[in-house]
Amino acid sequence: MGCESDHRLISRRRAVHALGAGIAMGLTGCLGSSTEAAPKPIALSGQKPDYYGGMVIGDHGGPNGQVFYADAQPEPRQGPGEDTEETAHLAWFHTLAHGLFPYHFDMVDDGAEATAVYVTDYSRIDWEIPENTERKKMPAPTAPDTFADATDLTYAVETDVMGGMGPDLIPFSETDEAVRFTETHGGQTIEYDDIDRVLVERIQMSRME
Repeated sequence: MGCESDHRLISRRRAVHALGAGIAMGLTGCLGSSTEAAPKPIALSGQKPDYYGGMVIGDHGGPNGQVFYADAQPEPRQGPGEDTEETAHLAWFHTLAHGLFPYHFDMVDDGAEATAVYVTDYSRIDWEIPENTERKKMPAPTAPDTFADATDLTYAVETDVMGGMGPDLIPFSETDEAVRFTETHGGQTIEYDDIDRVLVERIQMSRME
């Protein structure tokens, strides 16, 4: 995260998972049932603006996300998106509770079908949280291999650690790591199927408290 060396850090070191076999996809819920191979996550570097709120990805900390849609061509809320073949059916976000999920719920309500939903997997990276800052915040990696199938992850919620817009969903592919995270930072763990509008709105409102 580029913190000064004199900061005391809460650290959890883990080697990045090997991805030689690629990312296994077991899409459920609102995801499509197509037998075609799911698209792979892309890099979210390069100052890409969030589709929901327009803020630059990677600059504000916290988990990022990206959603591929089967036929729909998503548009950023703040204007036209990139017009490339690779990203024609893709939307990206710098926060989950304040970006990806509200946008995705609206898209599904409008009839869109997702072929893949990827979010930051903190079990894949080394991460550090500055202990002596006013608000603890997770890092915001943007490389493709830091993303994992959102439907396979366990999420820490209602913790004292922030995402890019305040309280957020903090994803882990290793359930025991998510549990340990809540033991240290409060909150509880949930699964992908537990995420709905009511939960997301509760997370959003908690930033106002």
